[in-house]
Amino acid sequence: MAGSSIMETLFQRTLEDLIKGMRLQLIGESAFISKAMEEIRREIKSTDLHTKSIALQKLTYLNSLHAADMSWAAFHAVECMSSSRFAEKRVGYVAASQSFNESTPVLLLITNQLRKDLTSVNEYEASLALECLAKIGTVDLARDLTPEIFTLLSSSKVFVRKKSIGVTMRLFEKYPDAVRVCFKRLVENLESSDPQSLSATVGVFCELAAKDPPSYLPLAPEFYRILVDSKNNWVLIKVLKIFAKLAPLEPRLAKKVVEPICEHMRRTGAKSLMFECVRTVVGSLSEYESAVKLAVAKIREFLLEDDPNLKYLGLHALSIVPPKHLWAVLENKEVVIKSLSDEDANIKLESLGLVMAMVSESSIVEISRVLVNYALKSDPEFCNEILGSLLSTCSRNFYEIVVDFDWYVSLLGEMSRTPHCQKGEEIESQLIDVGMRVRDARPELVRVARSLLIDPALLGNPFLHRVLSAAAWVSGEYVEFSLNPFELAEALIQPRASLLPNSIRAVYLQSVLKILVFSVNSYLSQTETLADLEPGVQASQMENSEASDLASVRAPIESEHDEAFNPGVLDRPSADISVEDIGTVADGDGQTSKFVSFRKNGFTRESIVNLLNLVEVAMRPLSGSLEVEILERACNILGLIEVLKREMPAQFQSEMVLEKEELEVLELIKLMDDAFSEELGPVSTSAQDRVPIPDGLVLKDNLADLDEIMGDVKLPSSNSFSLESPYYAERMDPASSNVQSKEDSEASNESTSLLAEHRKRHGLYYLPSEGNGTISNDYPPANDLKSGETTNQDDPEDFVRLTAQSLVSKKKPNYAKPRPVVVKLDEGELVLAVPKKQDSRDDLLSGAVRDILLGDDAVKLSSSIKGKEKVNMDPLDSKENMHDMEHSRHRKSSSRRSKQRPHRKERGQTSPEKLGMEKEEHGGKVKSKSSHRHGRQKSRQKAEGSSDVIVQTPVIPDFLL
Repeated sequence: MAGSSIMETLFQRTLEDLIKGMRLQLIGESAFISKAMEEIRREIKSTDLHTKSIALQKLTYLNSLHAADMSWAAFHAVECMSSSRFAEKRVGYVAASQSFNESTPVLLLITNQLRKDLTSVNEYEASLALECLAKIGTVDLARDLTPEIFTLLSSSKVFVRKKSIGVTMRLFEKYPDAVRVCFKRLVENLESSDPQSLSATVGVFCELAAKDPPSYLPLAPEFYRILVDSKNNWVLIKVLKIFAKLAPLEPRLAKKVVEPICEHMRRTGAKSLMFECVRTVVGSLSEYESAVKLAVAKIREFLLEDDPNLKYLGLHALSIVPPKHLWAVLENKEVVIKSLSDEDANIKLESLGLVMAMVSESSIVEISRVLVNYALKSDPEFCNEILGSLLSTCSRNFYEIVVDFDWYVSLLGEMSRTPHCQKGEEIESQLIDVGMRVRDARPELVRVARSLLIDPALLGNPFLHRVLSAAAWVSGEYVEFSLNPFELAEALIQPRASLLPNSIRAVYLQSVLKILVFSVNSYLSQTETLADLEPGVQASQMENSEASDLASVRAPIESEHDEAFNPGVLDRPSADISVEDIGTVADGDGQTSKFVSFRKNGFTRESIVNLLNLVEVAMRPLSGSLEVEILERACNILGLIEVLKREMPAQFQSEMVLEKEELEVLELIKLMDDAFSEELGPVSTSAQDRVPIPDGLVLKDNLADLDEIMGDVKLPSSNSFSLESPYYAERMDPASSNVQSKEDSEASNESTSLLAEHRKRHGLYYLPSEGNGTISNDYPPANDLKSGETTNQDDPEDFVRLTAQSLVSKKKPNYAKPRPVVVKLDEGELVLAVPKKQDSRDDLLSGAVRDILLGDDAVKLSSSIKGKEKVNMDPLDSKENMHDMEHSRHRKSSSRRSKQRPHRKERGQTSPEKLGMEKEEHGGKVKSKSSHRHGRQKSRQKAEGSSDVIVQTPVIPDFLL
């Protein structure tokens, strides 16, 4: 066996040989690695530790670079860790640090080896054990090795002590009870004269304070001393990070540290330290105007640097400045605007964020226009960043900075036409949301939707198909605001729509059905009105009564378009309507249409016949579609057209009045149009979560018990429900509301009583009513902002001048008309951020730290700190000092009573605290037995104390007053 081991060692390839061989493999590297793994598996089984360690070293290399599995070699790593030779031991520790985890089976075997190496006189062996424990430390390892770490925290060897300080971070995280043993030693290292130990200690406290800042507020005097006395830039940066967390918790602390931080900003030449001072001031000390002005001046120096890294840091620091200090952004607006054209992508993103911070009600229009022009010239990635920033800023808090919604709807349409636009989903959401929330924007919304539907460029961009879906939905939902509904139908059934996905085409067909029902209903209502009127009073009655009522509904459209669609023209006699020849004519948007004469004559027999024929021709091929959504909608439209042509042939052959048997079709069309005209409103995103489940209600997966619940209730017939809405009465001809018969109204009352009876009997399955409060439909008129002369301001200099003019004036612009009403739900619509549940281990760690800093054990610690701080203390008033101390003691006792021991020790197991005390006794420090008894008495009081005591923020009386 010995000879075999010697031969293996002589002919074994080293790690250098493996690396050289791998570099020579131009192709077939995987095969070479597989062969090397077989070689390693054979060599690692050797009884010679030198051969085993070389094989393990090669395996560790392959694992780190090529992700080779080395979990099977865990025991071999343990064998190398136990070697007496340092080179082999180091290979074992490296392999264990890299491959071991909490589920490794052999992890328990290394506890004694770690303890042995931690107590070794060789500082390099102790260093290996500390590094390994910092990476793979588990709860068991942290619990068992706490006494050894406690001893090393006061080691005379700086090399070991600084690494043991770093290990405490892992120790506290895995085993919070270690705080009660090691925390005092850790705090004592804050007073160390050795810069390496001090640096490691401050780094540990920086990480701990980031997780739970209030627990470390009592250590503020020590951190302040380091801030004033230390000359190490790295230590000062960490201390500044700590004060950035502590200053918002204690105003007196912020007042005390602001001047030393400003002094560092004035004197230091290190850019890293200066940036950290700036970030601390603008982030946590923004209440101090002089400090903020100094920080902004230093930010200006960063912005003027040629180094892109420093320029980025300056922009980033400027973005942290709170909104109340917007003047800081305005002072540097030239650099910010020019940075939009920088080559560095990070600089462009930071400058874009600052530009969006300058947006207000007065500047949103011009800034948006310039940014859209920037988007046209930018690369696809930055283009979409610009569009996304505009969308999120304008829609913030229910469009609070948008005053002119007609402009905003046009902006959404312009964004959709940007060549690199990939924000189709966001634009779709906002088009629909604006339509539901802002009624005054609906006429412009329909106009923009039509222009999007006829734009051939959008059909070829898959990212904008969602925008076309929203445009199609808007066209059908708000067709009554259209200047020409027939042109909308043409745009929806154009042959190019076949390029769209089936889900989008289904929305197109549904909108076609809505437009068809609206048009036919408007025409039949016109014919019915003509039949009910006498020839001698047609003109006067229609112009004075019905036309005036409908004109009030159409006021928003007529005020902006002189040739807008006015249903009042529907009421004129057919003899007075001059029917133009229906040909192919180009309208204002460049779209050819057969129905241009509609804008002048309204609904006529020829226009309705052309619409029905056009829709029928387009729907016939779709009736054989394999997509069920398209097939269903196409068949529904074709069925409606067949009913109209079969039941009412007279209407589509000549101008004649309605017969009695044709009233049924008219009522059917009116009911369908009434169902489509029901106005939709926004729905809160948290609506479902806010519905309480009634007591006794068991939600089931199906409605198997529906017959049992409603067995004694007779469902009303279908003709007893009235689908008419108040909005329909305003939208349509007033004369059409008289078509409902007296029997229908009685049946509706009967169905209402049945529903009320059912609600009374089965109230368990109904949501609670919220009163009779309804949202008023009285919307203010749309804004008509005065558009002044616009110039080309795409250049950065023009944009800078524009931004300065927009931001200097703090007065809101005096618009001619008020802002439209934006429908909002209650405060429940705002989705509340669910607080992140804190880990129980973090709670235990914070509780242990508070016990140490606020309990009786902190007396010695605080006395040592006070002795060091006498030079920096201000004169104190004795009465105020005594009052604060008494208040602090009261909180300390309350905190001790409220804490409970997180872990109950098993019998026969020595606590880490006791082990730590024994270590101190071996070191020459004597502890009295009475202190142990007193500690046990305190633990019993702590277990019996009240658990509802509120732990308050600790006070630092001597240091801050």
